[in-house]
Amino acid sequence: MITGELKSKIDKIWNDFWTGGISNPLTVIEQFTYLIFLKQLDSKQMDNEKAANLLGIPLENAFYSKKHEPLRWSSFKEKDPEVMFDLFTKPQRELDDLTVFDFMKNIGKQGGVFAQYMKGAIFMIPTPKLLDKVVQQIDSLNLDNKDAKGDLYEYMLSKIAEAGTNGQFRTPRHIIRMMVQIVKPQQDDVICDPSSGTAGFLVSAGEYVYHKHKEWFNNKTFRNHFNNHMFNGIEFDPTMLRIGAMNMQLHGMENPTLIGKDALSESNGDIENQYSLILANPPFKGSLDYDEVESSLLKVTKTKKTELLFLALMLRMLKIGGRAAVIVPDGVLFGSSTAHKNIRKELVQNQQLQAVISMPSGVFKPYAGVSTAILFFTKTNSGGTDKVWFYDMKADGLSLDDKRNLLVDKDTFEQCFTHPETMVEAVKGKCDIPQILLDAKVIMNSTSLRGGTTKQSHETTAIAGNAKQSHHTKFSDRTQQSFTVPFEEIKANDWDLSINRYKEMVYEEIEYEKPETLIAQIKDLDKQRNDALLNLEKMMG
Repeated sequence: MITGELKSKIDKIWNDFWTGGISNPLTVIEQFTYLIFLKQLDSKQMDNEKAANLLGIPLENAFYSKKHEPLRWSSFKEKDPEVMFDLFTKPQRELDDLTVFDFMKNIGKQGGVFAQYMKGAIFMIPTPKLLDKVVQQIDSLNLDNKDAKGDLYEYMLSKIAEAGTNGQFRTPRHIIRMMVQIVKPQQDDVICDPSSGTAGFLVSAGEYVYHKHKEWFNNKTFRNHFNNHMFNGIEFDPTMLRIGAMNMQLHGMENPTLIGKDALSESNGDIENQYSLILANPPFKGSLDYDEVESSLLKVTKTKKTELLFLALMLRMLKIGGRAAVIVPDGVLFGSSTAHKNIRKELVQNQQLQAVISMPSGVFKPYAGVSTAILFFTKTNSGGTDKVWFYDMKADGLSLDDKRNLLVDKDTFEQCFTHPETMVEAVKGKCDIPQILLDAKVIMNSTSLRGGTTKQSHETTAIAGNAKQSHHTKFSDRTQQSFTVPFEEIKANDWDLSINRYKEMVYEEIEYEKPETLIAQIKDLDKQRNDALLNLEKMMG
């Protein structure tokens, strides 16, 4: 969690950008990202130099040669603002006609995953004064601690939503965290987000693994898997690729795979049966021409709507036994078109749909008021849906207006995730997340969300058998927020997955007085009024 001191430093950097003439939140984030990268690059070389000196060996694979020392953070940060600005904006003849920015753009794979997506990057800080201000403030930030630097970048990203701009790139982090806690990433998972944006889902999955299973990192094979193979993202926007890459690097994910292309395009047809877990919030309300869409997706559901195509894409990308948690607009759940029905039928009849969590429309405010839901499913290609768990989320811990203020204090909100069993009553009516996590723990075990190995399947079957009767009792009352619906009923309702189709409303019976009683009461009131008027006349007489 970001501290008060670190928070105030980031606020000041943000304000300096804005007062210095950069008002687009994404531009602020991007320029901030470039400077963070330059500081990190210099810091890595310093560490390598110290290690080489300690061992008495020559430094190998240096980012900066002796000739290019003036382009290093530790060098230019000491310069006068005008000199520093020239190093960023004017090619230096004695430095192979490079600027600091040119050097950063050309470093390539040697600089890590972030540097690979520098094509098209533009330096946009307009004045020496602003550059100096921001450099000095970034220099004072502690970027040695993994948690601290991850928190500071997440806080910077949160300001995109606060500004009410480009919010489509930022799924609320507590919703992401809830989804990750429900699916519980495993040691051998290969995770993908096919619309990765700022990499919030991948970062949250990495944080879950790091904090819940630190013992896994004692294994060299797992460390290699975590750093090089576990996390994969697809994103067509170069700016988002850079921001996402930096977000992941600052959270300790050294070499994730990021693919810079449109996940739905024909050129992406080779990604099939590769991932064991997909976490995503794909674009809503988009529309593509048929000839732009990868042909195999149209076989699942012939549509131009991106929200439906992404579901078809995920089924293609998942391995058998792979699972997914994906946010969709409510229209996906009840749309009456053939394409809508086909994708729902595919999930329920041919795959294994475990859960539908319906979220209130305010979750994505201030930049969108659309109602959404989270689908949890496993790819089986042979069915397996028995009962689908529905949860009617009414509160997510924040106000559902444009302000999105916390309804509970930060420590209480944190405990909703860390100790949900003790928080259900404490936050009742304000935050449903603790109850969702507790119900999911029961339901998902019984409906095989884990997918995966034979061992897991046996364990799941045993749990399901032992708990079947209690599940039936606990989740059969459809007047509650949490209940299950059997496969046959969903099929009979044309594969409709909207919670209102199955939820039973309880109407409070209101008893009214008999008409003759009401008439008597009115006559009594009239008599009292007439008596009062007579008394008033007597007093005045």
